[in-house]
Amino acid sequence: MTTALVATDLDRTMIYSRAALAEGGSSEVQCVEMYEGAPLSFMTVRAADLLDKLAAATTVVPTTTRTVEQFRRITLPGAPWRYAITTNGATILVDGEPDRRWRAAVDQAVADTAAPLDEVTAEMHRRGDDSWVLKQRTADDLFCYLVVDVTAMPATFVETFGRWCAGRGWGVSQQGRKIYAMPDVVCKSRAIAEVRRRLIDDGTLDPATPVLAAGDGALDAEMLRSADAAIRPRHGELELLQWQAPGLVVTEHSGGPASEEILDWFHANLNRTLRHVR
Repeated sequence: MTTALVATDLDRTMIYSRAALAEGGSSEVQCVEMYEGAPLSFMTVRAADLLDKLAAATTVVPTTTRTVEQFRRITLPGAPWRYAITTNGATILVDGEPDRRWRAAVDQAVADTAAPLDEVTAEMHRRGDDSWVLKQRTADDLFCYLVVDVTAMPATFVETFGRWCAGRGWGVSQQGRKIYAMPDVVCKSRAIAEVRRRLIDDGTLDPATPVLAAGDGALDAEMLRSADAAIRPRHGELELLQWQAPGLVVTEHSGGPASEEILDWFHANLNRTLRHVR
């Protein structure tokens, strides 16, 4: 029986662009994602080793806003994964394949509680401007986002668009150059709770097994809040917001070293749990 369920965000928590990785100082790195023939995402070598060892010791559930296709581009240490969560919780991958029943339930919940995607994408387009919007995309027929020139984007855009979305069952979050609009009912914590339920039902987890979580963005906030123990890096959207929660740990470092600190924290918590069990 496993001693912890570890749910971790990926981008800017475990994996980084080369520039973001260097924020906290230089270190030996390895590429974990190629895109169109070029290296895109990296981990420090030590972080990759720590994640591989963590996955061998307990249940790790990669938990990301990426689509299934985007997630599959990553060569993440510790794979293969019995469970992974993509699309901000709308998709649960079971042995690498989407769980259709879970997605159908999410789609129904969105239809019951949120304005249609077409309405939100149209409003996002109307409020944008070619002088600062580089791309507008929809993801998995579920949510939409902009890729923006942050220096040229109006300072009030996220706040004002967020107010418009809030009355329609949607939320807005900024992750670096990306501005996401996401149905409120689509969240990582719901999917983690479902994975946890399944693991308890099949005997992998004891009902008292703790959930440990890590993430850097506003889309991770509910996941961090609902975990038994949580950590966030000293960078990203939550750091800009100075977001806190009871018992939340904030890393000392930013950039690549923060991922190592997060993984050290996961291992330390796992070791404490093992000592308690014994």
